Amino acid sequence: MWDLLLKGAMVVDPLNHLEAIRDVAIENGVIAEVGIDLPAGSARVVEDYSRRILQPGIIDSHVHLGEMWGSPFGFRMLAMAGVTTCLDMAGPLDNVLKNIPTYGSGINCAILQFASPPFTFKTNEPSKAEMDALIDQSMKDGALGVKLLGGHYPLKPAVSSLLIKTALEHGAYIAWHAGTSEHGSNIEGMREAIELSKGNFLHLAHINAYCRGAIRDEVDETREAIELLLANPNVHCESYISPRNGTRLSCYENGEVQSKVTGNCLRRFGFSTDKAGIEAAFKARKVWAVYDAGGYSDLMTGEEGLAFWKQHNTDVGGSFNVNPPLPRVWLAEAKRPDGSFVVDALSTDGGCIPRNVLLSQGLSLVKLGILTLSEYAAKTSLNAARMLRLQNKGHLSVGADADITIYDYDSQKPVATFVRGKTVFKEGQVYGAGGTVICTAQGVEAVKAKGIEAIVVDPGQPVERFVV
Repeated sequence: MWDLLLKGAMVVDPLNHLEAIRDVAIENGVIAEVGIDLPAGSARVVEDYSRRILQPGIIDSHVHLGEMWGSPFGFRMLAMAGVTTCLDMAGPLDNVLKNIPTYGSGINCAILQFASPPFTFKTNEPSKAEMDALIDQSMKDGALGVKLLGGHYPLKPAVSSLLIKTALEHGAYIAWHAGTSEHGSNIEGMREAIELSKGNFLHLAHINAYCRGAIRDEVDETREAIELLLANPNVHCESYISPRNGTRLSCYENGEVQSKVTGNCLRRFGFSTDKAGIEAAFKARKVWAVYDAGGYSDLMTGEEGLAFWKQHNTDVGGSFNVNPPLPRVWLAEAKRPDGSFVVDALSTDGGCIPRNVLLSQGLSLVKLGILTLSEYAAKTSLNAARMLRLQNKGHLSVGADADITIYDYDSQKPVATFVRGKTVFKEGQVYGAGGTVICTAQGVEAVKAKGIEAIVVDPGQPVERFVV
């Protein structure tokens, strides 16, 4: 007898070329059968999802769950947005792991430790030995790999290239928010990052962030970004669909902002790159502070936001409206000659930053005719699963993990989610707790020692792009 039978939804499963009304049966946490009018009497629990859309569980391939970005509530916020799996892009590793037993919502999470000064490296020119030590310890502690926060806290170019090589030597997942001491978080930084990857696997974060018109017209920058990705298939990537970015509003003792991204945003709006500039930006309502609103993160600006920022001695997460619409649309739909997507996945850069909009804004791309439902499911589940080497997720094949997102197409809101057949979210309520960490074999012992389940993957395996 099946544990759970989900009846009557429009099932969208790109891998199996399915877009039709079907029933989905679940047993022992995996897909048991997908079929027409499966017998209700063969299941312990039957739930009717007629007039809803059912797809493989949504995977957000770029989120932030560390409290340094806003609050410990990112897990719950992701669950309420219909997400079943995520890739945390910067940790801090110990903070994210510490919060899973207390604040976890039952979702799966891979974590990349940040590799950047002034946090995990003392300078922007760490030695090979320092890289080896950080990567080795991070993976033993449960990280899937590391991320360069170049756009915020850049390393020197040669050092950045060496870090990619070193991470791959360790069998680690490697991602980069483009930017070095020579080039910033823009199209020049993207071009440089691809050159420095030297044909090796690289997850280049949020491609739209490099197409904001900082160097040339945003149209030209987006065209170049697409051309660069077409010419360099070793680079895998996502683009996020919110107009807001995420950054830190922290300042040094001399008043200058710490994050290069924050500085760029301030300059974009005509403000100085120091405390006075941030104060002026708050008063002009051009910057928002991320704050703990009691069980979730929210944004504040104006005098209220300014007071909060001062109260916390500048050390808060922040957000600017800097992402123009055209790059977000072009990057979402661009394809390679073989029919695979140039930008593999959609993301939010959300988590505890309040912009978890894969459904609320992502489905607008479908309604505008930019993506089909199958393409949307591919970019929000299957492709991201392949990037993370999660062979049993991202599709509804018999035997695959029963990770499922069900949503209402008209309202563009999640209705229910399941992780390995267990209810995580339903009708506005989070039921899941704890979570599962996606890590390498080196980190299993440390993860389990914290009372957290683990899924083992091998980031060294090749990534096969899906042709919709």
